[in-house]
Amino acid sequence: MVKGTARQVVVVKSPDQKLFEQAIFLLREDAQEQGVGERELLEEARRLADQCLRHTPAKKRRVLPPLFWMATGAILVGIVWLITAIV
Repeated sequence: MVKGTARQVVVVKSPDQKLFEQAIFLLREDAQEQGVGERELLEEARRLADQCLRHTPAKKRRVLPPLFWMATGAILVGIVWLITAIV
């Protein structure tokens, strides 16, 4: 928690609120000194929010390897049963 400090923020609301309601960007203290306007700040915040959403890796489900190992184990158990039944 920050006490005794006033910070300026840019809040970007999400158009699709399934997962996120809004993104909050904290402005640097020297942002206003650089002559950046409000419109440029909002455009940059939206661009950064879009970029973050595009670069988020999707969680991949690996179905093939568990099924492969399950089948391999079943085949090996079957072979062991056959060998012990013959002997």
